[in-house]
Amino acid sequence: MFHSVCRVLLKFADSSVRDLKLITVRTISQQFGMTGKKPFDRLPKHVVPVNYKLNIKPDLGNFTFDGQEIISLQVTAPTSKIVLNSADIKFKRAVLNTGGKTFDAQVSLSAENETATLVFPTEVATGDATLSIDFQGELNDKMRGFYRSRYSTPQGEDRYGAVTQFEATDARRAFPCWDEPAIKSTFDVTLVVPQDRVALSNMPVQRETRLDGNLRQVEFATTPIMSTYLLAFVVGEYDYIEATSADGVLVRVYTPVGKKEQGDFALEVAVKTLPFYKDYFGIGFPLPKMDLIAIADFAAGAMENWGLVTYRETALLVDEKNSSSAIKQRVALVVGHELAHQWFGNLVTMEWWTHLWLNEGFASWIEYLSVDHCHPEFDIWTQFVSTDYTRALDLDALKNSHPIEVPVGHPDEVDEIFDVISYSKGASVIRMLHDFLGDEEFKKGLNQYLNKFKYSNAFTEDLWESLEKSSGQPVGRMMTTWTKQMGFPVIQVSERQDGSNRILTLKQEKFNADGSSDETGSQWIVPVSVITAGSPCKKVKEFLMLPDGQTSELTIENIPPTDWVKVNAGTVGVYRTQYTPEMLTAFLPAICNRTLPPRDRLGLQNDIFALVQAGKLPTVEFLKVVHSFVVEDSFTVWSDIAVNLSSLSKLLQYTDFHDDMKAFTRKLFKPVFNKLGWEPKANESHLDSLLRALVLQRLVHNDDSEVIEEAKRRFETHCDGSCHLLADIRTPVYHAALQTGDAATFDRMLQLESAADMQEEKVRIICSLGTVRDEALLQRCFCFAMSESVRSQDTVFVIAGTTGTKAGREKAWSFVQENWTKLHNRYEGGFLLSRLIKSVTENFASEEKAKEVEEFFKAHSASAAERTIQQSCENIRLNAAWLQRDEAAIRKWFSQNKA
Repeated sequence: MFHSVCRVLLKFADSSVRDLKLITVRTISQQFGMTGKKPFDRLPKHVVPVNYKLNIKPDLGNFTFDGQEIISLQVTAPTSKIVLNSADIKFKRAVLNTGGKTFDAQVSLSAENETATLVFPTEVATGDATLSIDFQGELNDKMRGFYRSRYSTPQGEDRYGAVTQFEATDARRAFPCWDEPAIKSTFDVTLVVPQDRVALSNMPVQRETRLDGNLRQVEFATTPIMSTYLLAFVVGEYDYIEATSADGVLVRVYTPVGKKEQGDFALEVAVKTLPFYKDYFGIGFPLPKMDLIAIADFAAGAMENWGLVTYRETALLVDEKNSSSAIKQRVALVVGHELAHQWFGNLVTMEWWTHLWLNEGFASWIEYLSVDHCHPEFDIWTQFVSTDYTRALDLDALKNSHPIEVPVGHPDEVDEIFDVISYSKGASVIRMLHDFLGDEEFKKGLNQYLNKFKYSNAFTEDLWESLEKSSGQPVGRMMTTWTKQMGFPVIQVSERQDGSNRILTLKQEKFNADGSSDETGSQWIVPVSVITAGSPCKKVKEFLMLPDGQTSELTIENIPPTDWVKVNAGTVGVYRTQYTPEMLTAFLPAICNRTLPPRDRLGLQNDIFALVQAGKLPTVEFLKVVHSFVVEDSFTVWSDIAVNLSSLSKLLQYTDFHDDMKAFTRKLFKPVFNKLGWEPKANESHLDSLLRALVLQRLVHNDDSEVIEEAKRRFETHCDGSCHLLADIRTPVYHAALQTGDAATFDRMLQLESAADMQEEKVRIICSLGTVRDEALLQRCFCFAMSESVRSQDTVFVIAGTTGTKAGREKAWSFVQENWTKLHNRYEGGFLLSRLIKSVTENFASEEKAKEVEEFFKAHSASAAERTIQQSCENIRLNAAWLQRDEAAIRKWFSQNKA
């Protein structure tokens, strides 16, 4: 159904950007049947704010807050009413001052629309006005708006702080406001807090005043013009460390009291990253200070509030003794991501949530660029292929995917597009575009874009226009084919030798996860690149494949008949590649001797697995190819192989030969483990540490008795304190102990969790609990997940941890159904609920289960997870078809190739 969108876009490629925008949004809305969505109107624009003077006084004992605001307004058309956003706010008084007159407002609230309508007794004339509102709200426990966060003091006492999370549409839960990204203003924030509490906001403190009642008033400097969702304030107890970046920005990392050394690594990354972004964007950081703060209760990973970025503790804090290499790497990426937003999202903001992908996709790309700058030893761009690129392709092959750019209306629709498509596919197409244009032309275009739209708002097409001007390439026309239509192509490649030349024949069509032929006529403008055995690290050919439905021919000169030729150098192009059997066979020696570069080995293997899942290749062909990786030495290549083998293993849990799959996996990974061993070697690399953890995890999950016994021994010495267990291998050791353990083992894990002083370790333990195989212990795991011992932000992941086995999956699904009302109320339809549904349901493998899931959610509303439910049911049916199609052949292959 998307071919009409593509054709409309191409037909109007030479029209103005604004006209194209209107046509595109209208067409996509019609194609996607948006009529089923709630009716929605954006706020009227004839009254807009210029400045908010906010005074907020949180009550940390009663979990309420009092607020006063004076909003400077511009009235551009006579009106007798003002409509603004408000949710869960009690109005005490609302008064308008204009032209020397004062008008009391009659306030009516709409819970459904999250608006307040202020009606005045007479018409308000055009010009300047001020609106004064006194109000009260709740410091809720939903991790949205202005909410309470529980933390422990060094003495073990539980206390509460107050923190904000406003993206996407929750500033309205903290104060009445025009809560839309395009309605920008400045803010003067004042917080009234206890004397002994830290108070932070986006800007530096300007003035402090001691008040009666052991309180103090903290006034912050005026912010730049900005969107409401980027405002922030935090009240609590924190330590901090600080440094000044090379470009003169004061950077502080706020940590729980007594743990400021755990902020060292994040501070080091931030201080390096800010000058890097200044040079890359050509614009300095626009605020005088940059705070990064670890929040105890936090739903997302982090939030890019301008000048005050909030993080989960596990996304900011690093303990040199107790943090794993994976966590250290994650912290670097998350810091890089959020700091990128200070320019791309905060300085220039999307005009509406339809363009959210541009914020998140761009930041998800450039975070890797910044980490590569700070820590080149991480080989982070190879990891991008496995962690972002392949995940995006997996989801986007579904018929229930969505375009990168989705028209968003009602706020209920926003949470659902904070997904892999907006982040990972968005990052992948930006990476492809950057590679196509080259770094210098890309940077020039970015600088033009940021300077043109700084302190204002932009559409996706505005970025394309700037990049097109800087590069002279057809960026708008090309990128429209990637952002406005769903999916991506598979490029079918065949070859023939003509003397010393190789002639490649290429044809594109939409890739569907079910292997069905494309009936939509979707086509893309695809940057195609080629490497060869004689030039494995440097492209020998590049060209743009046009969306004309025609077969393309490409000639590679001076290449021997026996040399391999690979399309999609570096696995940068956002497409699958399907080769002839002969071409695939030619790659196998290059995989074995590793002359094919790691990103290309990874991409080739992943394409083969995707084609297997789609029924385009038999599963046994993938198993044969995997044998060629037996001497593989790249962590990232092994990581991707592990993900794919795990997917196959979960499918084969529904057969009587799952043990054969486990034996195959053990045989594949054991040589790597024998090389690495349990203990790190002198001068071992970061990637070797990651690889050891990965291999141990695979061997434990696939019942390697030797590894499990040694892991259990190490668990015992860890528990009795006689030997320190390295953080990198704690997860596989915990899993080994639990999956073969009893109630006593479970209790010891809970004791370890209770004694742990670091949130990373607590999360590591509680997410391991679900690996138990005893049904009674699984039930204990579910009860623990819902208890007060587990933060709401982590409950979902504890339950998800039980779904690795067939029995655990069934139990988890039953538990979710039985506790649906409680879970739904806890998360109020947010993205954590979507993650729970996905993890619990998507690995079933029968039509009966797909129908069961559908029927349950027909009877139990989950509007914000609607697309996730559809995707899960589609995956269940894909699994069922895969199993029916290949079960017999896999069984036969294993019987003939016993490990």
